[in-house]
Amino acid sequence: MRRIVSAPTVLLSELQALYPDSSKTTLRQLLQGGRVRVNGEIEKDAKRQLERDDFIDVVARSEDRTLPPGLSILHEDTDVIVVLKANGLLTVATERERENTAQAYLTAYLGARREERIHVKNFHARERLKEQFAAHMVDRLYVAVIEGAIQPAAGTIRSHLLERKDLRMQSVEAHPDAKLAITHYRTIANAGPYSVLEVTLETGRKNQIRAHLSEAGHPVVGDQMYGSTTNPLDRLGLHAKLLGFVHPTTGRKMIFTAPLPKSFRDLMRLAQM
Repeated sequence: MRRIVSAPTVLLSELQALYPDSSKTTLRQLLQGGRVRVNGEIEKDAKRQLERDDFIDVVARSEDRTLPPGLSILHEDTDVIVVLKANGLLTVATERERENTAQAYLTAYLGARREERIHVKNFHARERLKEQFAAHMVDRLYVAVIEGAIQPAAGTIRSHLLERKDLRMQSVEAHPDAKLAITHYRTIANAGPYSVLEVTLETGRKNQIRAHLSEAGHPVVGDQMYGSTTNPLDRLGLHAKLLGFVHPTTGRKMIFTAPLPKSFRDLMRLAQM
């Protein structure tokens, strides 16, 4: 069951609105049992402050056993699954980690219902979505917290990115394996030594935002790999805020949004003081 917050409040109040016949003790048991998620992440604090457009999920016990903390399904039909994953959870397997990934968890989720692996749930749908990404038809909006204040305050970064042996992406003048990367950004807040940007992608290369902002002299906070020396959010300062695409079967435009993490909002609130 999902509830979208319409105005600033606390978590317990929203749970009472969801379950008007349940006692506060029962609702606190839901919280302590790890079955309540705020913006996709388990939340046990009944006094957690909520903002407008935050979303609350109360998962069934069966779903709770299948999907781990940090992974929440925003939409599912016979062709497409859209998920919100927590910061730090890998999307796909790497040489160092093969089990604790969104792909592995979703494959297990489908397997529990005797369905196919995640990438072959529907071959036609997968190919249509790949075509949209290749044609730059997918809407992707990110929020980035960076070190310093980038100049100009809004602009476009364009380069050809090449993956180095250490897996870091780097802009190069010319190389047969380098791929064009185009990043648009605009500053939406300044918070002391940091700035908050809205970033849209015209292309979708690996670590594109992180590489481009680092090479511009303003790495994403918490991003040691790309030169950041600060970590005010206690996490990587990059958040996927919006995803939009045309459904591969119905042809309907679909847009999904993920509220800003609390640490991002707190930093922006300080910028307005």
